[in-house]
Amino acid sequence: MAPRHAPTARHRRLATEVRRLREQAGISVQQAASLLNADRTLVSNIEAARTGLSEERVRQLASIYRCPEPALIDALASLIGPRRPTHWWDEYRGKIPEGHLEVSEVEHFATRIRTAQTVHLPGLLQTEDYARAIFELTIPKLSRLEVELRIAHRLGRQKILTRSSPTPYVGIIHEVALRLNFGGRGAARTQLEHLAEASERDNITLLVIPFSAGGFHGAGQSVLYAEGAVPQLDTVQLDTELGSHFVDAPTPLTNYRSLLELMEQAALPAGDSQTLIRSIAREQ
Repeated sequence: MAPRHAPTARHRRLATEVRRLREQAGISVQQAASLLNADRTLVSNIEAARTGLSEERVRQLASIYRCPEPALIDALASLIGPRRPTHWWDEYRGKIPEGHLEVSEVEHFATRIRTAQTVHLPGLLQTEDYARAIFELTIPKLSRLEVELRIAHRLGRQKILTRSSPTPYVGIIHEVALRLNFGGRGAARTQLEHLAEASERDNITLLVIPFSAGGFHGAGQSVLYAEGAVPQLDTVQLDTELGSHFVDAPTPLTNYRSLLELMEQAALPAGDSQTLIRSIAREQ
């Protein structure tokens, strides 16, 4: 198959998982090439996402690598999609950092999303004014156009929570994030009211870790955990000073699942969390 230009996040993930299947089978690149009756360059290009894959090729490789999990093979095949997919976030390509677009793609295809925030409120539930206040504090300072583009993109991401088949969402928020008045008291009150209203949707669960919980696992971290069709295709996105960082290796994924479970245990139940959010909103 011809080389692919600008592979998407899903195509890069497919290439990574195909490489993992080969390594888990104990098969070298040269051995894989021999089994495919091809040059080793083909295998290298496939695993670097430089060469596209067809569903037939994915299933052939899974057979050669003796993958024992039919559900995983089907999930890998589903990652292929159109050669040149077009999605709403493509209009922002070249206008905002690529990592922001990859977050959109990961969220769009996730079967469930869990997030944990200790300072900022979740991006998928931010109002326009709150998001603007966040982006205006970026260092180095963004231009007005860059701020507005990032706000529009962030609001576009939120469609996954209100579309016809909305994505199930669990947001863990520390009380400190509820009390930081980004954008001033008026914007903060509107943001908290929006958060409380969102928590009433069937697909959204918000859990607040109160000050009274004291120390807790994951303090200071910002985590977005997007579940795939099978656990092997889950993805974690972390915010860093240098942009988004994505994690998909099996051991870290297991650790982040455990971390989020511990954070949920430290949080108030959903009903009590909603009451606390509304109470803080009234204080503004």
